[in-house]
Amino acid sequence: MTYKEEFIEFLVECNALRFGEFELKSGRLAPYFINTGMFDTGLKIKRLGGFYARAIQEHFSDRFDGIYGPAYKGIPLCISAASALADLGLDKGYVFNRKEAKTYADKSVVVGMPLTAESRLILVDDVITSGKAIRESLEVLKSCGNPRVSGIIISVNREEKGKTDANALKEVEKTLGIPIHAIVTITDIKTRLHNRRINGRIILDDRMLSKINAYLEQYGAG
Repeated sequence: MTYKEEFIEFLVECNALRFGEFELKSGRLAPYFINTGMFDTGLKIKRLGGFYARAIQEHFSDRFDGIYGPAYKGIPLCISAASALADLGLDKGYVFNRKEAKTYADKSVVVGMPLTAESRLILVDDVITSGKAIRESLEVLKSCGNPRVSGIIISVNREEKGKTDANALKEVEKTLGIPIHAIVTITDIKTRLHNRRINGRIILDDRMLSKINAYLEQYGAG
C-alpha cells in the first residue's frame, strides 16, 4: 500500500473524511467533507505529520530550510511534519505565526526558527479554497525577514473550480507563483474507496459515487 492509499484509509478511520451532504463556505452542497480537526490525539497528529513529511520529501526533497504553519490549524501540522521529517533523516526548522502580537518580552509575530531573506520554507495547511489565508501568511512572512516560500502542501485537492472554470488550486498557484501539492486528490479517494471495505464496512458505495461524480460534473476541474 502506498502512503497515499494509507492516508486515504487514515482519513476514514479518523472520521476526517465524511460522505453525505455538506454546505460549503462557497454555498455549494458537496457530497463529501474533509475535517482535519478530527486528528485530535497524539497518535493521530503524529501519523498525520508523517504523511505530510512524505509528501514534502517527495515533491521538494531536501531543498528547504523549514516548515511554516499558519495559525491555527497549521501549527500542529508544521510541528508534527518537522518531527516526522527528522525521523526520515531531515532535521529542519519549523515556524508558525501568532494570531495576535504580544505586547511584552518577545514581540515577534512568529514563533520558531529564525527567518531571513535566504530562508526557504514549505507552507503546510489543511485545505485551500480561495487562497486568502495563504496570501495573509505571505504578508506576515514579509514582515519577518521576508523568507521565500518554496512550496505548499495541503491534505486534499478537491479538484473543484475556483472563481473561474479553472481548478481552484491551480488558480491560487498561478496567482502566487508557488507550487502547490496535495497529499491526495478526490480522484485518488474515489479510486481507493469505491466498494472497498474499511473496518468491515463499505464507505463509498455505487450510490454515493454517483453523487460525487454528479457534483464533480457540475463543479469539478481536474
